[in-house]
Amino acid sequence: MKKQGEKTGENIYLCEDGKYRWVYELPLFKTPLIISIVWRIFFFILLGVFAVSFLFSLGQKDFFPEGCLEHLKIFGIALLVMTALVAAGYALYAAMMHGKYIVLFEMDEKGINHKQLESQAKKAKGISAASVAAGLAAGNFGAVSAGLNARTSMYTSFGDVRKVKCSPSLNVIKLRERLSSNQVYVSKGDYEFVKEYILSHCPKAGTGKTKDG
Repeated sequence: MKKQGEKTGENIYLCEDGKYRWVYELPLFKTPLIISIVWRIFFFILLGVFAVSFLFSLGQKDFFPEGCLEHLKIFGIALLVMTALVAAGYALYAAMMHGKYIVLFEMDEKGINHKQLESQAKKAKGISAASVAAGLAAGNFGAVSAGLNARTSMYTSFGDVRKVKCSPSLNVIKLRERLSSNQVYVSKGDYEFVKEYILSHCPKAGTGKTKDG
C-alpha cells in the first residue's frame, strides 16, 4: 500500500491530503488533440447555422438544384475559411504558450481536476478576454461564446462519468459526462495505473464502453 507523500510512478505523487498529483506537458505543435477539439466546436456551430439557412430556403422557387448547390458552395467556402482561422488562432495560441500546454492533475476517489498552470492560465484568460472584446466589436457572437466558455480548469466527478475512452498512443484518457468532456493526459509509464484507477471509480461508465485507440 502506498504511503502519503510517496512517489507512485514516473511522475505521480500521492500527497498528504490523499490526492494523486502529476504535471503533464502537452507539446502543442506535435499533437492534434486540442486543435481537433476546437475545430469540431466551430464546425458544429457552422453546421447548425447552415442547417437553419437550408431549412428556411427549402420553400423557395427553383431551390433544387440551383439553390441547393449554391448553399453547399457557400458552406464549403465558409468551412475552408473557418479551418484557416482556427489554424491561425491555434498557431498564435501555441506560440504564446511557448509550444506547451502545461497542466496539473489532482485525482482522488471522488474525481479528477484538470488545471492549467497559473502562469499559462493568466495568458489563456487574457486571450479569452480579447476574444470576447473582439467578438462584441465585430458583432461575432460565435467568438463571444468561445471566449466566455474558455476554461483554465475543469473538474470531473467520477460518479457523473458516462463513458471512458482510452487512447494510450496519444497519452490521453477521455472522460465523458452528459454535457461535457474532460481530457486526462498522463505519461506512458503512469498510463495503466491512472486508467485502472479511473475505471474502478466510474461505476456508471462500465468497462464495456471503454476502448483503446
